[in-house]
Amino acid sequence: MTFEVDPIKFIVHDEPALRGESNYIARVDLAPFGFEDQVEQVWLRRMADDGEAVVCCIPFRACGLALRDMVRLSAESTVIELVRPSGSRALRALIAELDVEGIRRVNAEVQARISQSGLLFEWSGDRHVAIDVPPGADAEAIMDYFDAEEAADRLSWEWSDVVRFRI
Repeated sequence: MTFEVDPIKFIVHDEPALRGESNYIARVDLAPFGFEDQVEQVWLRRMADDGEAVVCCIPFRACGLALRDMVRLSAESTVIELVRPSGSRALRALIAELDVEGIRRVNAEVQARISQSGLLFEWSGDRHVAIDVPPGADAEAIMDYFDAEEAADRLSWEWSDVVRFRI
């Protein structure tokens, strides 16, 4: 889901993967990743008063971050540093702008494959999904499906860590 405040577009997490563990919301500036005037609002669990926190959502657009990563916040509640990676990776896919039935069909198949895998995931609308892939988890069936759908121009996918986190 997104909403706009002035010229800035916020990417928000309606159902963060670890909502019960979160107690803080901060921002990630998306300009370094090619999304000018966009900010991702991330759910965190503050660890101490030193500005460190654990990521409690699966990033939709921020690169180089994943669920349970330790980050450092600025005084303005902006993520400014990846302190310690959790070892998880975020696998993200965007369903193409198909007709309503096409989006529904691809969405349902993505949901089914994620459910079979037992992995945590979040949706932004009905076309953008972020999946947590912890160390040792098997996401091969999902990736095989994504590869086939990408070849058919029905979705595109990426790992969030193909670009390192930066501000």
